[in-house]
Amino acid sequence: MKPVRILLVSPVFHGYWNAMSTALERRGHQVTVHCYDAAGPFNQRLGNKLLHELPEKWRPVKVEQKLTDRALAALNAAGPDVVVLVKGDQLGPDWWQALDERRIPRVTWLYDELRRMRYTPEQLRNAGPIASYSRQDTESLTEQGIEARHVPLAFDDSVPVPRIREDHISFIGARYDSRENLLRELAASAVPVKAYGRTWSRHPFDVLRTRQFSSAGIPVGRDMARAEAYGVMQGSPATLNLHGDQDGFTMRTFEAAGVGALQILDRADVDSMYDVGDEVLVFESAEELVELCRRALLDGHWAQRIRMAGQRRTLEQHTFGHRIATLEELWG
Repeated sequence: MKPVRILLVSPVFHGYWNAMSTALERRGHQVTVHCYDAAGPFNQRLGNKLLHELPEKWRPVKVEQKLTDRALAALNAAGPDVVVLVKGDQLGPDWWQALDERRIPRVTWLYDELRRMRYTPEQLRNAGPIASYSRQDTESLTEQGIEARHVPLAFDDSVPVPRIREDHISFIGARYDSRENLLRELAASAVPVKAYGRTWSRHPFDVLRTRQFSSAGIPVGRDMARAEAYGVMQGSPATLNLHGDQDGFTMRTFEAAGVGALQILDRADVDSMYDVGDEVLVFESAEELVELCRRALLDGHWAQRIRMAGQRRTLEQHTFGHRIATLEELWG
């Protein structure tokens, strides 16, 4: 595809905008980035924190207008040929009207389910073409006559992975009751397991900000930058990927395999992207998970074979570069 000037409009969300920008630039495009929910001075950072702790559907209209005005200013300054929007349901009608008036090609990439966002049917039609990580949403949008394609999330292969030794089976993610109960079962079965994240952390600052005053009763660590999280997954005997009520597969699915970790998931439908048993592992019960973890701790040759195969598949099919190629087809 001929290189174009792109305005990438994205939430800050763990810096994935940087992975997308890098992938776009690798394909020859000139990229300007606008993070529409980036915080500024202290009062804005505090407001931003409160904003993100509210369910997205409940965020005030006044906030939406501020985010929209900032995005419009970025649009005016960049004068792009194409707009790549990530999520973007916090942007109001003025944003979509500006894109329509200027006839700017666009594509919107959704990494969350529509039921958790505040898009109206009219906005979804303006946002299209849509790339969604959710197969169910993709089917629903297509049935409504909206151009949509299932585009999974990806691995950011531009991040250097530090060498980190982790002797526990690792889990990195939010603390939910179902996850906590499962990790407790592992620990009770003498499987060394450690959970990372601010809702697990016992650091006083994290306890105060998350109001998680009770301990999970297992070893825990604080929230980490992505590079460090990559290193922990890679350096663990195995790393767990435990989903909640998501329809799509989280970024972790591709990151764990991409860094060469031995990934154990709770979803058999991952077989649409990886060979189960050869590239990733899947469990259906706590007892099966215990057995897989024990083997991971004891059988290094078996684990290494799966690690290498999962990493190879990821680098061949599941990087941000691969996803950008699909987005190009949609905006083209």
